[in-house]
Amino acid sequence: MPLRVLIVDDEVNHRRTLAIRLRAAGFLVADAGNGPDALTVLDDFPADVAIVDLMMPGIDGIEVARRLTRRRGSLRVILTSAYHLTESQVDRANVDLLGFLPKPYDVERLVEYLLPMQPGRPADAGAGTASEH
Repeated sequence: MPLRVLIVDDEVNHRRTLAIRLRAAGFLVADAGNGPDALTVLDDFPADVAIVDLMMPGIDGIEVARRLTRRRGSLRVILTSAYHLTESQVDRANVDLLGFLPKPYDVERLVEYLLPMQPGRPADAGAGTASEH
């Protein structure tokens, strides 16, 4: 089964473009425009990785990450934002973050980072580390 990626971002064009690119790379993708929708999507789409925008109206990305991981303990989260993520925000999140991507980010590098997580791929397949993103 391909890696399942949930994109949570209130920017529709960004969300759709990212979803198209990730699907083309072989990932299963679902998306949501806000936190409550992401929680609903997660009920039917058992994501392995969530890419969550930090700044969204209503529930911010940190709280969304917390709620998503509470629902699905194995979910790994990548936060993304055009704003810097502070250490206090990470501490407040109380979630084990897979990484942080400052916007704008290179989608191809994100794909390279996620590819080794695909089930059935050798552990040394692909390139990239969280520090590169």
